[in-house]
Amino acid sequence: MQRNRKNGSAETPAPEPAGTRSGSLVLVGMMGVGKSTVGRRLAHRLGLPFVDADDAVVAAADMTIQEMFDRYGEAAFRDGERRVIARLIEGAPKVIATGGGAFAQDETRALILERATAIWLDADIDILVDRVGRKDGRPLLKGKDPRTVLTELAAVRNPFYAMAPVHVVSNATPHEATVDRILEALDACA
Repeated sequence: MQRNRKNGSAETPAPEPAGTRSGSLVLVGMMGVGKSTVGRRLAHRLGLPFVDADDAVVAAADMTIQEMFDRYGEAAFRDGERRVIARLIEGAPKVIATGGGAFAQDETRALILERATAIWLDADIDILVDRVGRKDGRPLLKGKDPRTVLTELAAVRNPFYAMAPVHVVSNATPHEATVDRILEALDACA
């Protein structure tokens, strides 16, 4: 604790952003919203480690997400995803990017809300369609029209995402602007 030079009283240190005091920050939202890219930048700004939950699931299963869906189905994938996210949340605080469907699962959402700070990254459907077109390997889009799938998924998932205590819009501006908005929102929650 520092002393105030003028009157000698003790000063309280500046508060840390919400989530870094009590646990990890978990980014949730639709595929293509930028959870991984924004998460890496947010982690760097906060001096925290970054983990992509999808990458951790792939490493744990030793197969791609598409292979997991094809071989075992979505329900088995979601169960493994929940167990990996639970493991990631434990220990030292970090920034975690989740898969788009993780927070829509009751057990996974309850786990995140209980043990971490959930941040909903939201974006306009046009931005999502543009971004998902840049990356293959999304099982829910396989052989389908991205705009139709994303619109239908958003209708189902957005009410779940809205349960996150922090909501930030990620638009076409640079990702650093989204990180700034997250930090402002976390400061407002502190």
